Amino acid sequence: MKLKNKIVLITGASAGIGEAAARYFAKEGASLILAARRYDKLLQLASSLEDEYSVKVLPILLDVSDKQKVSEAISALDEYWQKVDILVNNAGMGVTSDLMQNASIDDWDKIIDINVKGLLYVTKAVLNSMIKRNSGHIINIGSVAAHDYYMGGNVYSASKHAVKAISRSLRIDVKGYDIRVSQIDPGMVKTEFSERRWDKQKAEKFYEGVVALQAEDIADAILYCATRPKHVTISDMKVYPSAQVAPTIVHREGDKQVSLFD
Repeated sequence: MKLKNKIVLITGASAGIGEAAARYFAKEGASLILAARRYDKLLQLASSLEDEYSVKVLPILLDVSDKQKVSEAISALDEYWQKVDILVNNAGMGVTSDLMQNASIDDWDKIIDINVKGLLYVTKAVLNSMIKRNSGHIINIGSVAAHDYYMGGNVYSASKHAVKAISRSLRIDVKGYDIRVSQIDPGMVKTEFSERRWDKQKAEKFYEGVVALQAEDIADAILYCATRPKHVTISDMKVYPSAQVAPTIVHREGDKQVSLFD
């Protein structure tokens, strides 16, 4: 699949995986709709991509958890930008890793509103156009937390299990249409996500002794899914750093290899 002049909508595009994905798609000549709540960062990124790759970039201020604003923002796009070819549902947050008995219900609401409802709102806003044109690709960014459970994961893990269910159900719902649905589930990625979940000091401790994934690694995976031949769909992809062998099992520098039979 060639991406030149394809219209790609990326949510959560102001930093991290979203920003890296924008750069990868721009390099391939795609036209970009970049959506996020930090509009100043979007403007900077848009200017950078336009200058470096001579592509069309439309930054839009968007809180995906606000269904009315999502509907209005997509409806307000002009005829050229309305025809979204690829949607990357990347916006997401963790906010907390508190135990359920200690967690804030307000934090739970934020996680569900963005990770689940926001993904649904944006998907719904572009899906009818894809169906009408019988063409499109939706790529949802989940997490390895969608495949396991861990202490303090509770609602974050639940939200990513929901994303998995939405991705698989959507693929069934669009059967017969030329619309692909993919989900990419990253493991430990070193972005500002962890700083926003905790703080800078705790985030640095989390990555200590580990060569974590970088945002560019996941952007590369997104691009891979988007560029397969039309008859090929990458349905699910889990991406770990080599040091992470399961969602909650990580080998850190200096750890000893231990066998049950020693």
